Amino acid sequence: MPDIKFVIFDMDQVLYDYEHQVRLQLLQDLTGRPAAEIDEAVWGGPHENEAEAGNPDTAEGYLAQYGRLLGYPIDFDTWADIRRRMMRARPDVLDLVRRLKQKADVAMLTNNGMMLKASLPVCAPEMIEIFGEKAHVSAEFKVRKPDPDIYRLICEKYGYPTSASAFIDDRAENVAGAEEAGLSGHVFTDTETFRSYLKKHDLL
Repeated sequence: MPDIKFVIFDMDQVLYDYEHQVRLQLLQDLTGRPAAEIDEAVWGGPHENEAEAGNPDTAEGYLAQYGRLLGYPIDFDTWADIRRRMMRARPDVLDLVRRLKQKADVAMLTNNGMMLKASLPVCAPEMIEIFGEKAHVSAEFKVRKPDPDIYRLICEKYGYPTSASAFIDDRAENVAGAEEAGLSGHVFTDTETFRSYLKKHDLL
């Protein structure tokens, strides 16, 4: 069993509950546009995946594109507040990550654009507290999960071989990409199964 020195976490549906329907309802209330229409306009096309791969490459560019797709001008504070209200921290999982830091280095990697990166202190202050500068969005690496390159890049950035690294995500395809890159992987389903994974690798 490999000796794991570096553990990388997905954010949504691992460290936080993530409720897309809450966001759609809030955007409908804001704009008066039907939620289903908003969903198709903003997330139904290629734009979000492209943003997650670094195009646009700034928070300002992302927000401008988002407003165009939404058909409604939206500022930083409004976007960040809606993102904050659609997610809820999972204290039991976050506590395990804090304990894990006594045994290994940690980072966060979420498929998201640069707007989320800029708004993490508002949306997810726990990410700043726990991971600091190692809280990353995929747009920073110009590639999205599950491409194996993104896992190699983040390991290289912090000086860890993939063989000494692990990746935790709720999506099996993202974990498979990490494993293809040489990392140990765990598909997150619940806190107790995750705890068992950490104990098996002597990380708790």
